[in-house]
Amino acid sequence: MSFLAISTLPLCSSSRYLPFLLHSPSVSVPKTFAICRRAMGSVDTSLHPHTSGSAARYAEAHSSPNPLILYGGWFCPFVQRSWITLHEKNIPHQYFEINPYHKDPEFLKLNPRGLVPTLAVPLDKDGKEQKPLYESLVICEYLDEVYNDPSKNGPDLLPREDAYLRAKCRIWIDHISMRIVPAFYRFMQHSDSKSYSLDEARTEFLNHIKTFIKECDPQGPFFLGERFSLVDIMLAPWLCRMFLFDVYKGGVGVPEEGKGGDDEGTWQRWRKWAKAVGERESVLDTLSERDQYVDAYRRYAEDTTQSEVAKATRSGRGLP
Repeated sequence: MSFLAISTLPLCSSSRYLPFLLHSPSVSVPKTFAICRRAMGSVDTSLHPHTSGSAARYAEAHSSPNPLILYGGWFCPFVQRSWITLHEKNIPHQYFEINPYHKDPEFLKLNPRGLVPTLAVPLDKDGKEQKPLYESLVICEYLDEVYNDPSKNGPDLLPREDAYLRAKCRIWIDHISMRIVPAFYRFMQHSDSKSYSLDEARTEFLNHIKTFIKECDPQGPFFLGERFSLVDIMLAPWLCRMFLFDVYKGGVGVPEEGKGGDDEGTWQRWRKWAKAVGERESVLDTLSERDQYVDAYRRYAEDTTQSEVAKATRSGRGLP
């Protein structure tokens, strides 16, 4: 079977996607804090400390004080889920870039575990008192539920009007979180010492993708059809990082167009979904430069990083 590099998929052909594919001037983001739960355990000190490209510009546009604060790190896909949701819902907020080298005491007062994403929710309109939320899905559902004025926040990201459809969305969000994302890391962290082969890791990942895409609305382009939803948001950050398999693992393994055999229709639908999600403004605006992701994921590819995600993957445990 011949394989198509993810970097040649249509989603990467958009001019809006170029900040992710090409080098662009770094824009530093003011005020930094703590550490990333998901992507950082024992800190990999080579990690770039700031966003860059489109994400830096979006962060700078949301750097002014606001009662609602998202604490995040550019490198963390779980943070990007929350950031995409804030963008989609047009929610005024302040973004604080997390410095992975230092746990700031003020941030630790809000969240003693120093985890990102952390959302500081104001108890009063001035934001003088705050309470924390963490876990990306929890944050995204909270934002979608609380900021629900269609004239200001657009349509719901979980279909409020249809209980069955809402439940179905949660089933496939669970599939993404419990199947696709763990398989992504098993694939990325494959080494010669593993009990499974690289081809087995690739096949597992692609099979979970196929299972997901077969449940998408047949016409698309998104999971629910024309409607962008939390299901799409939950997978978008890993879609944007799939090019790393080209860099480190000899390709992701998605068949070239017309060479998918019995699965050709499934892969056509995947390409349609990937293009629509990859070109979504909220996704593009929350991406840093491509070379930063290459650097950040090198230790995952070598299976030497000590992040909590990597350690859980290495030991066969569920992701934290």
